[in-house]
Amino acid sequence: MAASPSTARAINDRLALRLLQQEGPLTAGQLKQLTGLSRPTVADLAERLTAAGLITVVGEAGEQRRGPNAKLYGIVADRAHLAALDVRTEGVAVVVSDLVGTVLAEASAPITVDTGTGPAVERAVTLVERTAKEAGADRLHTVGVGAPGLVDPASGELRDSEGLPEWHRRLAAALQERLPGARVSLENETNLAALAEQRDGAARDRDTFVLLWLGHGTGAAVVLDGALRRGASGGMGEIGFLPVPGTPGLPSATDCGGGFHSLASSAAVAELAGEYGIVAEPDVHPAAAGAVRAATARAREEQGPAAARFLDALAGRIAVGVASVAALLDPGCVVLGGEIGRAGGEELAARVQERTARMSPLPTEVRASALGGGAVLRGALLTARGHAQDELFGPAAQGHAH
Repeated sequence: MAASPSTARAINDRLALRLLQQEGPLTAGQLKQLTGLSRPTVADLAERLTAAGLITVVGEAGEQRRGPNAKLYGIVADRAHLAALDVRTEGVAVVVSDLVGTVLAEASAPITVDTGTGPAVERAVTLVERTAKEAGADRLHTVGVGAPGLVDPASGELRDSEGLPEWHRRLAAALQERLPGARVSLENETNLAALAEQRDGAARDRDTFVLLWLGHGTGAAVVLDGALRRGASGGMGEIGFLPVPGTPGLPSATDCGGGFHSLASSAAVAELAGEYGIVAEPDVHPAAAGAVRAATARAREEQGPAAARFLDALAGRIAVGVASVAALLDPGCVVLGGEIGRAGGEELAARVQERTARMSPLPTEVRASALGGGAVLRGALLTARGHAQDELFGPAAQGHAH
């Protein structure tokens, strides 16, 4: 059955808005080409969206042709302001952007283990409020929060965990209370980093891949056929609990000792570095990342066999996790993220790929994160933009324009 005129207009409007979000400012001619709509239909939707305050003329295309230059239409950037948070065990980082993702202000604050739950929450919330004010945002439309730990898919809250500070669990509710007009969404940090790598980083050309997080703890994010998969309880990718032969024991429901965490967490990597006499670079946190960075630099410059042996041993450990992922999911590509994955870069990734090939018959490319330490914030901002767009513009149009 053909869509009614009002339904067709709504679908076309949403399609045009989505293209303007993804591609940036476009001329009416470019919108016609990308949507397949007729010139009069594009002219009508441009007039309709401009009158609604959703798009505006942001410049001219500067095309070399006779007559006036074509108008460039773009999203009204200040229609909504967004915030993104990267919550860590040692602090929090915040960015505030407009609706098209332009960062207007950013800040970070350390929060130590002895700060206390109440003061830690207050410090984080105050940082968000102060950064929003600096950005000129009277109110925040959406706040995306990335944090370590399991997010319950039913409640949207962090589950209780012995290894994480209590202020992490209380932060989202505190933000919602202090910012009553904003939508606050919480997501696991590894999942957000994977979304960012898929959009702007090492996995731009991949619809299916796994991000292996190597930091204070270990984790994995699974993207299959272009969609992030969370699992029935939100725990897909808890690779730290993967039992590993040769460790002193087996992991339990509350302790990942004896699991992959025992091989690749920052504490385990720091201990391994000590065995090879690797001294960490100063001012790099966690210290294990500093050790990996120092070893990578020395190995690249062939300044000592100890650095190469350490990286080989570490790569062998990481390959246990990568080969396990390959055996279950066959993603074809694994991205090494987190502080340790980033510190090892392509040098470590190449070693992991070579050792994985010895253990698995499935071809698996191993890549280093391309986004550095900003992957979680980038992912949180992309998620906040998605929520805001859906509310302001309606869900993305399904199928083709009419």
